[in-house]
Amino acid sequence: MSAALPRPDLGAARFADHARDAVERAVAANVEAVPRAARLLADCVAADGVIHAFGTGHSQAAALEIAGRAGGLVPTSRLSLADLVLRGGEDPAVLADPLLERSPGLAERLYALADPRPQDLFVIISNSGVNNAIVDLAVKVTGAGHRLVALTSLAHTHAVPALHASGRRLADLADAVLDNCAPTGDAVLPLPGGGALCGISTLTSALLVQMTVAETVALLLAEGHEPPVYVSANIPGGHERNALLEARYTGRLHRGGH
Repeated sequence: MSAALPRPDLGAARFADHARDAVERAVAANVEAVPRAARLLADCVAADGVIHAFGTGHSQAAALEIAGRAGGLVPTSRLSLADLVLRGGEDPAVLADPLLERSPGLAERLYALADPRPQDLFVIISNSGVNNAIVDLAVKVTGAGHRLVALTSLAHTHAVPALHASGRRLADLADAVLDNCAPTGDAVLPLPGGGALCGISTLTSALLVQMTVAETVALLLAEGHEPPVYVSANIPGGHERNALLEARYTGRLHRGGH
């Protein structure tokens, strides 16, 4: 009988240790960035603007934290590459391309589908911050005069080549940059044969989104504004209350093709 191999430094408890450490580092690293981002969001909401969130791949999870969830701000809209098909009339086959997010030229279509007003703000989420769809949209929205909040991993984005023709990364274009403190490659538990297990960016990105929302609402209340905040649609009267708040933004809120 062969001897048992040593147990690798993996498992639930080990990931929990990494998660706690990542949360603490993300909070500390964004002491100035969260209030800066919240100021931009509060100004947008106070000006009757809409916050447009966009991410590709697993960064869509952070966009879902921003747009259309209980306890979040009502004037939020989620852009998605799927919008090219669901609202833009493209052939569904386009979504089968695993490298679609690296394709140039998508930003014009996505921006047109968002149909933003001048006071609207964009939050673009990308762990690497270098893919063409991400940087193209950042260039487009800032060129059109919108404020931009980036949510990215600064460690990752500075460790990989810029793929955009301009040589710029998402973080280079933003008015405020939230650093999710994920390592290059995102995963945190080293595997014995190489590679790593368990991505951390979704957890820390969700944390930063909710911290920013909390700070945004605090600013709005302090400045005499009534914050438009969703309640759960799964409590009595919740759907009806939310529908009344959404009516103020009729035609301006899109939720990833819906």
